[in-house]
Amino acid sequence: MMVPAALLLLGALTAVVAPRMLARADWPDREPVVALWAWQCVVAAVLLCCALSMTLSAAAAWQAVRGHVFAPAPSAVVEAYALGVGGPWAATTAVTLACGGLWTVAMLVREVARARGRRRRRRAELLVRAPLLPGETTGNDGLMILEGERSDAWWLPGAAPRLVITTAALRRLKGRQLDAVLAHEQGHAQARHDWLLHSSGALAGGFPQVPVFAAFRDEMHRLVELAADDMASRRFGRLTTALALVELNEDRGVFGPSPTDRAQVPQRVHRLLAPPDRLTAGRRLRLTAAAALVPVVPVLVAFVPGLRALG
Repeated sequence: MMVPAALLLLGALTAVVAPRMLARADWPDREPVVALWAWQCVVAAVLLCCALSMTLSAAAAWQAVRGHVFAPAPSAVVEAYALGVGGPWAATTAVTLACGGLWTVAMLVREVARARGRRRRRRAELLVRAPLLPGETTGNDGLMILEGERSDAWWLPGAAPRLVITTAALRRLKGRQLDAVLAHEQGHAQARHDWLLHSSGALAGGFPQVPVFAAFRDEMHRLVELAADDMASRRFGRLTTALALVELNEDRGVFGPSPTDRAQVPQRVHRLLAPPDRLTAGRRLRLTAAAALVPVVPVLVAFVPGLRALG
């Protein structure tokens, strides 16, 4: 039972240390895409620790599971894991982690179902506010102009994704500012940021007492916006993208002293107007590779006794 316990300890250590390291680093705001990848690898490592610990604990508790897990392995490998000394704690650990896994799946299904419900309601509201003319079909042009007094633009994902923009936004956005807004929303769609938000929201909602999942959700919401800002600014310039953000959000009070639900907009504008230096390609590659190695560590820990026995 040493390996399952070591995996749980490794998962807890990763969940505590990795978010603090990412919070103290100065490069996530400079390279949001790399930071998104790093956060996904950290959370994947934590979940992998739990899954591997559950599997080995179940193998220690029940002979039937052990026969399936170690079916092709020689007896020396099975003996190296000392599965017979787990006692009642093995079954308790396996059942607890299995319940956590089922709860995670249920939360993800609930999050996806809620998102689909919101999209259906929003599409129905759009049809009420902008009904189709006789003989008109929904089409696949992906753009809908909506009559509205508030400047707004958003991407509506789904089987027939659409970019919705209000007439007030069209009046305020000038020239390439509108193109920058379109590029920003298209960046969300191309990178499938909605799935990142669903996954992080499901974990944070299912395990509200686990800080790493709450930090994962908050950082996903922040980093996807920075990544989409960078996509737009690379095509149409940082000044144009910043001005577009100001025009869309000026009437929402986000630049005032009172905090709002879009309190990060001023920080995004400042980042666009005073951009930090990007990392070199070599350092981006090293950070990406280092993050990819984080989920590999639990696998190595789980296989070390077997590899030693074979060696």
